[in-house]
Amino acid sequence: MTETKHKLEYRIKNNKKAEFSAIIVSAGNSTRMGSVNKQMLTIGGIEVVARTLKAFEANENIKKIILVTRADDIFAMQMLAQKYNISKISDIVCGGNSRQESVLNGVARLDKTCNFVLIHDGARPLISQEIINSVCKKLETSVAVTCAVKVKDTIKQVDADGKVIKTVPREDLVAVQTPQGVRVHEYMRAVGKIGEISGFTDDTSIMEAAGHEVHIVEGSYKNIKITTPDDVIIAEGFLNEVEQ
Repeated sequence: MTETKHKLEYRIKNNKKAEFSAIIVSAGNSTRMGSVNKQMLTIGGIEVVARTLKAFEANENIKKIILVTRADDIFAMQMLAQKYNISKISDIVCGGNSRQESVLNGVARLDKTCNFVLIHDGARPLISQEIINSVCKKLETSVAVTCAVKVKDTIKQVDADGKVIKTVPREDLVAVQTPQGVRVHEYMRAVGKIGEISGFTDDTSIMEAAGHEVHIVEGSYKNIKITTPDDVIIAEGFLNEVEQ
């Protein structure tokens, strides 16, 4: 009888769950709000930035929050964090001269072992848990991710005199929102490769310019950015829909 030799096979399984940090950018000057700090406006009785922080505080994927704000607002943000028991905040840091500088100030406070970070506008207080989770999940297999919604309006390209050059097919167009997720080390390499980043309007554009693929997950038309007084009214309306 031929003896069959047993072959030892084993597989090492990594059960460690990916951990995500979040950078909340709230360092804008609120120029379209006049003299009012839009972060401190209330929607449904809760400050705009506090609603944003509460959403990331409640998300089980987010382990750490870094809040980037104006120097004059640091103490007020500390008080808000205490008021609403935002325990995941590890740092409150000053913003830079541009949004991109502000993001880099936040990235500088991440743990060296942090691989994934979500970057979100503090003025988008109606962000849902579903969108945060979708960005996190997609980021596990991608280098850069953003949520977005399909464009509803007809888009026309115009010249400096306001004359229409062409109508852009909207079927392939999306309006980008936040949070946007990036792999930290690849993001920093992209920043180093590009050099001057102040002209970029979002973080995934930096990744795109550096040659990385950017993937989209579904956003929400309710995930609006509070920029003008009208946006406050719209956000209040969305909240009333939920409460009814």
